[in-house]
Amino acid sequence: MMPAARESLLDAAYTALARRSWSTVRMVDVAAAAGVSRQTLYNEFGSKEGLARALVRREADGYLVGVDRALGAHADARERLTATAEWTASAARENALVRAMLTGCWSERLPSPTLSAVPSSSAVPAQRRADGPLPSPGDFVAVVRDRAVAALAGPGPARPDTADLTRSCELVVRLALSCVAAPPGEGGVGELVRSALGAAK
Repeated sequence: MMPAARESLLDAAYTALARRSWSTVRMVDVAAAAGVSRQTLYNEFGSKEGLARALVRREADGYLVGVDRALGAHADARERLTATAEWTASAARENALVRAMLTGCWSERLPSPTLSAVPSSSAVPAQRRADGPLPSPGDFVAVVRDRAVAALAGPGPARPDTADLTRSCELVVRLALSCVAAPPGEGGVGELVRSALGAAK
């Protein structure tokens, strides 16, 4: 199957989820919305659980693409970390699946696939990846922290000051996640991050 058709099915599933709870989303409706047969949907994802895992994996990947974009958006290290925190808060505000993945709080409306890998008999490489382990909130902290450290430290061997940088990056990620759970007031995430980084110096 063409990747475009897989994306169309995931888009259709995401749209359906925005309108109703996952338990009431029907595979036949997702297939019809994407303009493919139900058999094609099952061939691609295997089951509704497989579709849920693929959807969660895609949204996780999309969030991390945004992290990389935020980390590359500025020359100044503090502004890069601020942009990353602001992206985290806005992605979670706009995408219920990203919010659930970052906080570990899965509402009854959402699919809640197990985070551990599931046995996969799929011939579709993208589905085999989706059947692998899904990131927990702790995994996201580590991945985003490590990407931030790599972006800010630059290429080359680890320098002695990398430990401080790693702590600052983790602080920003955890601060962003706290803003997802309890949105800040006026000034928002950016002001909090800037003042935390000022204090951490």
